[in-house]
Amino acid sequence: MRYVLPITVFLKLRDLGEGVLPEYREVFRPVEMTETQKMEYEQMERELQKHLKEALAHHDNTLTGVVMSALLSWPDCCYKEQEVYWRSSGKTLYRTDAQFEADELSPKEADMLDVVQNSSAKGRKCLVYTVYTDTRDTTGRLKQMLERHGIKAAVMKASVKADEREDWVENQLENGVQVVICNPELVKTGLDLLAFPTIYFMQTGYNVYTLMQAARRSWRIGQKLGVEVYFAGYNGTAQQICLELMGKKIAVSQSTSGDIPDSGLDILNQSEDSIEVELAKRLIEKAQAN
Repeated sequence: MRYVLPITVFLKLRDLGEGVLPEYREVFRPVEMTETQKMEYEQMERELQKHLKEALAHHDNTLTGVVMSALLSWPDCCYKEQEVYWRSSGKTLYRTDAQFEADELSPKEADMLDVVQNSSAKGRKCLVYTVYTDTRDTTGRLKQMLERHGIKAAVMKASVKADEREDWVENQLENGVQVVICNPELVKTGLDLLAFPTIYFMQTGYNVYTLMQAARRSWRIGQKLGVEVYFAGYNGTAQQICLELMGKKIAVSQSTSGDIPDSGLDILNQSEDSIEVELAKRLIEKAQAN
């Protein structure tokens, strides 16, 4: 390495000049909950904050992650009954009824559908990312919802081996698929998804590296269309805080590598600290303030 490094120049793709890559655009999509959804969320938040405050008073921090997970996931998973279970205590802290019927769109699903339909009308295929692909699997519902509206969709599962995913995608394209739904973890490395210039994040998760890699799967040499990446989050919820913190982390990552931050989440960038720690701190502060 000592002989190679002195005569080596490291370049980013954008440094190769105009015409190598198309336009790349990231957009934050704030979504309003329905009135009943909002009321239920706020009631759940108050109840969980009360339990969290009591737990912290007894120097028990095991509930923090439970509350954080519940507040992040509930708005996207409330199409079925939900319960918040605290394993350490063996207690169910909160239960909610389903907020939407099987064929009824949640506000974020409607927003995603709008983006997909507009893209499809322009001949643009879409990647839809969701982090809820295991216990709270939302992929089947998203696929059915898209297909009810005439959009052919496929779900890439973790069971598709890493070295087979590119072939899997090609097979779906040959079968006329317009949208691929998957967890961003499955495509963060090793895939050039040029066929999908529109990308929609239902959620981002906490991993900045995964987000940045998954967001640019189709922004590669050979891409002829402008790439559009959408990040959606419900206003006034833990999701918005999480997106704000992701925006901050991306800005820091880009700044330390000498780039000017260009993330669509940068407009939410107002805080310092790690994502999970900062989110937990904010939940704790809210709980202790009430």
